Amino acid sequence: MSNLVSVPKNGSLANNNSNQNFPTLSNWFDDLFNRDLPSVFTSSFNTGFTLPKVNIKETADSFMVEMAVPGLKKSDFHIDIDNQVLSISTETKVENEQKEENYTRREFGYSSFKRSFTMPESVDDEKINATYNEGILNILLPKKEEAKQKPPRSIEIQ
Repeated sequence: MSNLVSVPKNGSLANNNSNQNFPTLSNWFDDLFNRDLPSVFTSSFNTGFTLPKVNIKETADSFMVEMAVPGLKKSDFHIDIDNQVLSISTETKVENEQKEENYTRREFGYSSFKRSFTMPESVDDEKINATYNEGILNILLPKKEEAKQKPPRSIEIQ
């Protein structure tokens, strides 16, 4: 938002905006929506949306996908390959019910994610395997034999 400024003949700057001390409606909305909400508001809500972090490493023989997804079981994961696209997804639902003398408390939880990666054509998709251990999902994507990096060699000039 711009302020109107006039320059008097003596060369000093004078601000003619008499409402400078009062926030405008747009400034108030900007302030309201740009500030962080206190953690008391955000900590009690389960958004059901999390996107796990992924590391992808390449070696001479394969690619390794590592995904940090603690608290799940192997059976929670769905790993699919379709048209050179590797998709990793999970969906979990939790329902707890606690009955006491004067009340019944029910809590529902739902979380899911799906990550998809386009695989290079050098991956041998018949030999892909996955393991899940201590909260880390590892997917080994072996390279086709012709795509593996060969060790350097010297060529003699004849």
